[in-house]
Amino acid sequence: MSQENMKKSATDIRPRRSWLSRIGSVVKWMFILGVMGVLFAGGAVGGFIASIVKDDPVRSEQMIQEKVGENVVTGFAYFRDGMPIGQLRTEEDRRLIAYKDLPQLVIDAVLAIEDNRFYEHHGVDVSGTLRAVKQKLLNESVQTGGSTLTQQLARRVFLNLDKTDDRKVKEILLSLRLERFLSKEEILTAYLNKVPFGNGSNGYNVYGIKAAAKGIFGIDNLDKLNTAQAAYLAGLPQLPSAYSAFNGYGEFNEAAFNRALDRQQLVLRRMLEENKISSSQYQEALAFDIKKSLAPHTKKAYVTFPYLMMETERQAAAILLTLENNNQESAKGASQLEEARQLLLTGGYRVYTTIDKKVYSAMHSISEDSSNFTKESKSKGLEQTAGMMIENKTGAILGMIEGRDFNVESMNYATQMVRQPGSTMKPIAAYLPALEGGLIQPASILDDAPIILKDGEKGFHIPKNANNRYQGLVTARYALNNSLNLPALKLFDEKVGIKNAWAFAKKLGITTIQDEDYGAQTGVLGGLKYGVSVEDLTNAYSSIGNKGEFNDAYMIEKIVDSKGKIIYQHKVNPERVFSEQSAYLMTDMLRTVVTDGTGSTVKSKYKHFKDIPIVGKTGSTQNYADVWFMGYTPDITLGMWVGYKEQINTLESKTQRKQAQSLWAEVMNAVIDKKPDLFKAKTFDKPEGIVKETVSAYSGKLPTSLTDKFTTDIFNAKYVPKDGDDGISNAKYITYGGVNYIPRDGTPGDFLKEKIVVSREKPIEELINELETAFKSMKEHEPLDYYLPADAKTGVPTEVDPRVDDGGAPAAPGNVEVSYDTGKAVIRFAQSGSPDVVGYRLYSSVNGGPFRKVDVLLAGDGTTFTTDTPASDYAVFYVTAVDVAGNETSSGSVGGGMPTPEPSPSPEDGLFPDMGTTPGDQVLPDPGLFPGSAGDPGATPNQPSADGGQGTPSADGNEADAGGNNGGH
Repeated sequence: MSQENMKKSATDIRPRRSWLSRIGSVVKWMFILGVMGVLFAGGAVGGFIASIVKDDPVRSEQMIQEKVGENVVTGFAYFRDGMPIGQLRTEEDRRLIAYKDLPQLVIDAVLAIEDNRFYEHHGVDVSGTLRAVKQKLLNESVQTGGSTLTQQLARRVFLNLDKTDDRKVKEILLSLRLERFLSKEEILTAYLNKVPFGNGSNGYNVYGIKAAAKGIFGIDNLDKLNTAQAAYLAGLPQLPSAYSAFNGYGEFNEAAFNRALDRQQLVLRRMLEENKISSSQYQEALAFDIKKSLAPHTKKAYVTFPYLMMETERQAAAILLTLENNNQESAKGASQLEEARQLLLTGGYRVYTTIDKKVYSAMHSISEDSSNFTKESKSKGLEQTAGMMIENKTGAILGMIEGRDFNVESMNYATQMVRQPGSTMKPIAAYLPALEGGLIQPASILDDAPIILKDGEKGFHIPKNANNRYQGLVTARYALNNSLNLPALKLFDEKVGIKNAWAFAKKLGITTIQDEDYGAQTGVLGGLKYGVSVEDLTNAYSSIGNKGEFNDAYMIEKIVDSKGKIIYQHKVNPERVFSEQSAYLMTDMLRTVVTDGTGSTVKSKYKHFKDIPIVGKTGSTQNYADVWFMGYTPDITLGMWVGYKEQINTLESKTQRKQAQSLWAEVMNAVIDKKPDLFKAKTFDKPEGIVKETVSAYSGKLPTSLTDKFTTDIFNAKYVPKDGDDGISNAKYITYGGVNYIPRDGTPGDFLKEKIVVSREKPIEELINELETAFKSMKEHEPLDYYLPADAKTGVPTEVDPRVDDGGAPAAPGNVEVSYDTGKAVIRFAQSGSPDVVGYRLYSSVNGGPFRKVDVLLAGDGTTFTTDTPASDYAVFYVTAVDVAGNETSSGSVGGGMPTPEPSPSPEDGLFPDMGTTPGDQVLPDPGLFPGSAGDPGATPNQPSADGGQGTPSADGNEADAGGNNGGH
């Protein structure tokens, strides 16, 4: 037992460890525990970091390079001479700069305040970060922030700007990765191209050092910044909204500016501490007056030139979309255009337009002057206008009036509005194609007589002229001068043909023709489905000024990308659409529209006739919802429109209806004064092949021995008439109801006329038959005589007098009475009730002498005789009715107190010594038919009189009323 105890005690007794052994053991366990702690802490930190960045992608070098180099870059628009219109609208005004263009002064200022150890760290400044943590934990009054430039760049490019712990971790990791793939120069350059600097003097937010220098100090070249300015700019990115010297409107902000000055002084101290500037430079910078060096306040281009900037956006975006589609015209959906517009606004493009600033300003000086317009209407709104000026040789748009007030109506009336063109379409779709096809010449004779068109609602439609008259046979020049509707309709519908007319118009740039327009018989008067734009119509007229060559109008000259590469350059590509001869003839006809026709207001207000020739065409739609004037010189074409936004609202006063002409003349006067060098040509050059000829004023053909009326005008030598005047003849006839008829046997000769009569394409008798047939299907129409042309009585008779002898003497005229007007006897009577009466004879006895026949009056020509018998004479009168067979019945006598007159004397009684023939054989003269002087260009068989009589346009010179279907004037 004891033995066992001894053994046990021996086993339990161990040797005592030394103190070194004990220390080593402690150290060992501390190391193990330390390693385990570090591993645990590292794992915890790693797990924490992993949880933060688990959803973040691992960004490749390529992605980093692309994102850092990706910038929203400000684009700009320029006038024709390269002067800026303004910057394209965007949230950011950013102008990129390369590292080689960064002055050392700017670099020193930025690094001194933002990251003075930039070239020493690898993305994260540990000491700076610890310092920032300490300042934050201790809530110190001065807190510097620990973010390096690399971290700020990483945050701006890849992260949001919220200040969270999670974001800070991501920022540090991203910074380390950026430093791995980017050089210090690339990081610094990217930073200075991306950070915000507040608002510039025009109110835009400026991003990047280059935009900041321009927007805040008006300095384009950073080398021109002094120390004070560089330090001022370097201090802004910390709190750009608090330090911005300008607000969102470009107005000066005193409080923010003072805060920025305090920040600038801090930057200067840091630069001094870092030995980036000397003490003298420091003092000089402090003394510099920053406020005086600020850029002057300027309005944004979208405030100064809102219409123009919006139009530049629209057109340039469409070009970019076309380029993206490899120059193939394709459907441009709204979403595609919007994407192209966003690309334009953010891609740093420079868009060079054709707009001449002086021209544009001159045009707007007229449209912005309210005295040039009718007072605003409460019900109709603002009287609107639009205009466009195009250079004939190139098609370049030099200027435009897009509307009167962008704040009232932002739509561009010159390019986006489509309205009915009225009579301005006549040269484009009627006269020009007819001239080109040799169908007419200025002296050609056209018939201003009614045509009857089918109308689904009314049965038939009979177009009218504005003067409510039909003037009959007139020259093409006269018809255009006075904007007569019927000759233009006949050219459009019958000679040229609607299909050919619209094909011709399309070649001149009219882009709005619809399928339905090919069935619109009054389309040449403006009765289109939609209408035309001011741009299209002005473009079409420009081709006439360009001698028959069409240039598609354009406003964008070129587009340059952010790298300076020209990605689009407009090429002028003229296309000959009609001959120089046709262009010259059309120009000369439009010349007399101004000098002798409906362009009277332009004639009275245009000031430069002696120096710069003009021609043009008026136009207005039914009820004057739209009025136009299209005019051109040898160098430019100007189109003007006036109306209201809503087409239901019409222009009422005479002034309003002439407004397009007035504004056209005022705009031309203003542009010529400001830009005279645009108008180099002093004449319209006459090409070869233009000759002057005298032709018959009855037919437009070569005169014959029978021709007694002539007109002289210019011709295309190819189309000078070769045939003689076979459309006239000498005939004896009787007129009834305004129509000439072949007389029946027995009709007394004193009721017949013998003179030259004219054959017309549609004889008057045929026209009357058509009218009477149409009347049966029309609910409303004018009386028959309203539709008869003024020269209806000059037509060759083709039918026999429809009146037939009833076998008895006609009923006598009744209610005969005499009165005196200006001292001369006037005899009135009531017509006979017999249907076969061909006319009436007036007999008189003076001072007791025998009765003599004084005058005859055709049936239908009234019931009044006017004589030269003075009141002082003792005269007695009576009237007889004569029928188609020569039977005559007399009325009672009147005047002078004489007894009942004897029966009508017979020729054998010798009572008519002054007549020289028997009453039945007398042929009445018809003086004054076909007035007009031979040799006068455009003289016509029915030239209007100066007193506003037959054939004269309405007093205000308005053009014709189509009588429906949006007809033109």
